[in-house]
Parts: sequence; structure tokens; C-alpha cells
Amino acid sequence: MPEIRVALVGVGNSASALIQGTQYYKNAEENTTVPGLMHVNFGGYHIRDIKFVAAFEVNKAKIGKDLSEAVFTKPNCAVKFSAVPRLGVKVSPAPILDGVAPHMREPFNVYDDSNYDKANVVKVLKETKTQVLVNYLPVGSHEATRFYAQAAMDAGCAFVNCMPEFIGSDSEWAKRFENAGVPVLGDDIKSQVGATILHRTLVRLCLDRGVIVDETYQLNLGGDTDFLNMTVEERLKTKRISKTEAVTSLVPYELPTRIGPSDYVGFLENKKICYLTLKGRKFGDRPITINAKLEVEDSPNSAGVVIDLIRAAKIALDRKISGALLSMAAYAFKHPPIQVPDPVARQWTEDWIAGKRER
Repeated sequence: MPEIRVALVGVGNSASALIQGTQYYKNAEENTTVPGLMHVNFGGYHIRDIKFVAAFEVNKAKIGKDLSEAVFTKPNCAVKFSAVPRLGVKVSPAPILDGVAPHMREPFNVYDDSNYDKANVVKVLKETKTQVLVNYLPVGSHEATRFYAQAAMDAGCAFVNCMPEFIGSDSEWAKRFENAGVPVLGDDIKSQVGATILHRTLVRLCLDRGVIVDETYQLNLGGDTDFLNMTVEERLKTKRISKTEAVTSLVPYELPTRIGPSDYVGFLENKKICYLTLKGRKFGDRPITINAKLEVEDSPNSAGVVIDLIRAAKIALDRKISGALLSMAAYAFKHPPIQVPDPVARQWTEDWIAGKRER
């Protein structure tokens, strides 16, 4: 039977939704449409072919637990929509590096990593025969993301970078992955129907219908540790670039835009609320204003996209494609190597699955 051996960096809400999703859809019939997935059979791989073999964490309440228990350990607050059987994967400790901001040490319940041997990460990846390493580090983890990107190359793994640190979209890092003989997919996951895809769709609609967009902004609220982490502005630099360029890249002129802030409202937990405003001019220079509100459970919103990315990474390994993938990245990330309209990215991906595109 085919198998995709996956390791996770971070066992938070996103990992919880991802792991639950693999159980929820494990018996999904092929050639059917299910919520949140491009295909049940993606290039020859079913959702049930994904096997989690390792996970890295800094939360001392999660370290040492079976992964099936760790995903439901506080401060995780993602909705439980599927039972998860014991996976036989013990969560490993990880180097903290800059993955934990000072104000997050208590919420993340971090352990003392002073005696941690960083070489252990590559050792675990090799011992578990990991094929795909998924990065779920917190926003602002500049050094830590690069550490795990290097670890993936050293262990011979594909790297899926769900976070807004620029690895797959950085030409130097892409070249390093190409030289290492493994693929990289990134950067910054685009949810199934999230703030970015909705914002892009509204802007694209206006452009396609001849409306001049004069200004637009996006405000986000949430109550999980992701939003608490982003209350420190210095950790948001690349996140703002990623979310802003995802919108402005569609517009052939300078567009005044404000994406953010990401405000923390604790009682919302894993719920995310987004407010969008777009102002423009239509026929006769008459004004048009669009206001939209989006409310979603945040973590499940991206889990299906990551399931597709894991399978895309394995296809790339099978085809011996190294370096940055372009088609799937354009479809699935806010900051891919190449930005194109979403319908184009979707068709690129379908063509790539069918072997009609090299990357």
C-alpha cells in the first residue's frame, strides 16, 4: 500500500485539525467531492495514505505524549470533529530558538531546552524515515523556520512551510533545496475559504468588471495562541508582507492597503472573524463600497489544503522533482514563488497532477 510518512513541527491547533481530518476522511470514496479537498485521490494518493511518524514540540505538557493525546492538550482549543486513535507516535522535544516570544513562554508552557542537542531533530527524521516535514511554527519564527528547513534537507525530506517565513519563495533557499535533491512548498498557507482568498476574490471581481479599486483594508480577530502570539508587532513583519502581497499582486497599479492588525480576543478561542472593506469607482466615477464579514473555525479551514500539500510533496519526491514547486504553491500559499489569479493556479495544479506541467 502507498504511504506518506509525515513529521510535524508544532502540535498546536492546526496540527490537531490536520490529524483529525485524516481520520475523518480515511474512508472517503474516491471520485467523490468532499468538503475542503481538491480530490479524495490526489495523484494516486488517498487521505488515508498519510501516516504521522514524528512530531516536535516545546510545550512540556505535550512532550512525551502520544500524538493522538497531544493534539487535544491545552492550550489547544480547536474543535473536536473526529476521534483520533492512538497513533504510536511520541511527541519529541524541540529546540526553542526564536519560536517562542517572551510573552508566549507561559501560554506555551515551554520546557527548559538548555541541554537539548539540536542534532536530535535530523536524527529523529532519519530514524522515522520521514518523507515530508510540515512546519507549523508560530508567526515570527525566523531562525527556527530556517533551522527546520535545513534539517529537512539534511534528512532528505520534502518541506511544507505553512508559516509566513520566506523559504519556498526565496530563490536562494529554493536553490539550496534543489541542490539537496528535495522539494520545498511555501510560503504561508492559504485557507480553504479564509480572509486572503475572500479578499483576493473581491478585488479580482472588481478588476474583471472594470472597477478601479482605490483603497482596501482587512481586520482580523481571534482568540487562540496564534492571535496572542501576533499581539507583538515585531513578529508580524513577514506576515504583513505575505498577506498584503497576496492582494496587491492582482492589481496593476499602486493600491493603498492595510492588512491587519490581528487582534486577540480570548473568548473567541479558535474562531476567526475577518472584516473587509473595499472602496472603488465604477462607471461615471461613481463610488462603490463593499463591506464583508467572514467568520470561521480557523484551524480546520487550512487543514484540507495541507492534506493536499502533503500529497503534492510526495508526488514531487516520486517524480524526483527538487527545489520550489510552483503550480501547487500558487494555489495553496499567500506568498508563493509566482503569484497568479486563483483560477489559473487551480488549473496549473490540475495540470501538474496529471503530469502536464514540470512543477
